[in-house]
Amino acid sequence: MVIDEPITKISLSTVTPVYAGHEYLQLLVGRLAELRKKWADSGYPVDLTNAVFVNDDSRDDSLELLYRLQQKHSWITIVNLSRNFGQHQATVAGLLHTASDWVVTLDEDLQHNPDFIETLLETTIARGMDICYANPEKPVHQSWLRDRGSRVWKATVALLTGNWHVREFNSFRLMRGNLARAAASVCSHGTYFDIALCWFSDRITVLKLPLKDERFIEGKTSGYTLRKLFSHARRLIISSETKVLRIGAVIGLLAIAASTILGSKILLDKLLVPESILVQGWTSLILTVLFFSGLITVLLGVILEYLSVILLHTQGKPTFFEVDRRGDQLLRHYYGEESAAFSTPEED
Repeated sequence: MVIDEPITKISLSTVTPVYAGHEYLQLLVGRLAELRKKWADSGYPVDLTNAVFVNDDSRDDSLELLYRLQQKHSWITIVNLSRNFGQHQATVAGLLHTASDWVVTLDEDLQHNPDFIETLLETTIARGMDICYANPEKPVHQSWLRDRGSRVWKATVALLTGNWHVREFNSFRLMRGNLARAAASVCSHGTYFDIALCWFSDRITVLKLPLKDERFIEGKTSGYTLRKLFSHARRLIISSETKVLRIGAVIGLLAIAASTILGSKILLDKLLVPESILVQGWTSLILTVLFFSGLITVLLGVILEYLSVILLHTQGKPTFFEVDRRGDQLLRHYYGEESAAFSTPEED
C-alpha cells in the first residue's frame, strides 16, 4: 500500500505573455522577487517556484532584457515563440511550461499587481474554489467606449451561451495547476482558453481588486488592435456552446404546434359551419407556410446542435476530470478559521 507523504509546501508559478514589455519587465520581476523573499522569510506555506515569461515575438528588446534577468534570477523560465501568436496562445504555451500546484497569469505592464496574488490564493481556498478571476473595482481603461463595450459584449455572449462566467473572464486569474495545464493542453487555434477552463471546473469565484491599465490610460496605446479584439470576440463565441440554437428549435416546435392546432380548427369549421369562412385559401396557405417554416427551423436547430457537439468534441471538451484539493488544508491551517477571508461568503 502506498502512503502519501504529507504536504509541507504549496508551489505556485506565474505566467506572463510578453510583447512590448521592456519598460515594465524589470519592475515586474523585482516585485515577484520581493514577494518570493517575503513568503520564504515569513514561513508562508507557498513557494513561488518559477515565473514563466513567454516572448510572443516582442516588438522591442524585451527578450534580451529577460535573458539578463534570468541570469540574476534562476527561477525565471523563458519561452520564446517562433512568431507572434497572440496573448491567449502565449498564455497557453506558458501554462504548459509549469508544474506547480497553482498558477497565476499576469500581464506584462503591471496592470496586475503581484502583491494581490496572496489575496487571490487565500480567497480562493477559503471559498473552496478552483479558479479565481480578479475583476476591477472601477473601469480599468478609463475609456467609456472600451470598458462599456467589453462589458456589453461579455454580457451578450453570456446570454447567448448560458455560461454566466463569461462576464468574469480576466487575464489576471489564479488556477489550480493541473486544471490550467489540462485546459491549455486541449486548446486548439480557435479555442478560447477561459471557455476551456470552464470545461474542467465550475468552481469559479471573483475577487474585486483595484486594477488599472496605466499603459492605455497614459499613452492610449494597447497591444490589442481593433482586428485582434474582433478575433478575440469571435474565438469566444466559437468556443462556447451556443444554447440560443436550442431556443430556435423550440420556436420551430411552437410554430408547428400552432399551425397544427389552427389547421385542425379551420378544418372543423369547414366541415361543420362552412358559412363562417368568408375568404377561401389565404388561411390554409399561411398555416402551410407556418408549419413547414417551423419544421425547417427544428431540423436546422438539430443539425446545428450536432455540429456544436462535434465542434466541442474536436476542441477536446472532457467527459470528466479529477482534482486533488487536499493541499488546501495547509493554507487553511496557516490562516485559521478566524481569518477574514475564510468567513467571507462567496460572491455571486
